[in-house]
Amino acid sequence: MNSSVPQPANGGSSAGSDSDQTVAVENRLSSGVGASIFQAQALSDCWNEQGVFGNSSCPDLHRLVHCRNCPVYSAAAARVLDRPSTATYREECTRQYASPRNPRELGTGSLILFCIGFEWLALPSRCFKKIAERRPVHSLPHQRKFLLGLANVRGELLLCVSLAHFLGLSNLPDRKALRTAYNRLLVLDWSNLRICFPCQQVQGPRRFSHEDLKVVPVSLAKTCGGLTTRILQYERSTVSLLDPNLLCSALSRSLP
Repeated sequence: MNSSVPQPANGGSSAGSDSDQTVAVENRLSSGVGASIFQAQALSDCWNEQGVFGNSSCPDLHRLVHCRNCPVYSAAAARVLDRPSTATYREECTRQYASPRNPRELGTGSLILFCIGFEWLALPSRCFKKIAERRPVHSLPHQRKFLLGLANVRGELLLCVSLAHFLGLSNLPDRKALRTAYNRLLVLDWSNLRICFPCQQVQGPRRFSHEDLKVVPVSLAKTCGGLTTRILQYERSTVSLLDPNLLCSALSRSLP
């Protein structure tokens, strides 16, 4: 790879044999590697000087296209990975694995956050079967306002509901706009109920500690149909965590 790599005395190709290049790289590594095996990036090697990470002046680049295809680069990587660990590295690993775990990590849970209208809501990740792209929602006659119609999700016809209308959220578009003006379709599969509902944004799965979940203030207790169990902060928004059992039970009673 590097034109400075010693070439065979018999006038071989510019790349040289793999064995000669490997010996040359090992010599450079043995003299350049510091106390830690993670100091390999500090080596002054051909890929950083004449290769794709340098000025690209290596005469073999036109044939190899990228340094990762060069035996010099491969031999250097193998040499670094095969080096014995130093005492400093073993001490760092020992301290890391011997240190007690963060108590916050023990009680974390996974949530899917989604935005409907101007409200951010959340449900446990295990409640969802799929997060699908936008697709047509076919209306049904003489149905309740929150029932948008039927949606085909990978060959399966699912009832599509407006969770915003069902929860009584404010500043909502009409049902016709909800069937077309959305970005994601969430498939909810929980407590013997399998439905889908549209939303504008989805974030997650996100892990949160139980300490991040706050008690619902009195001013928000009646929002979302009283189905909010906790609230949490995500970026600059307040997210209402819904109880999946209460939500699915209420939906099951309301659906035809």
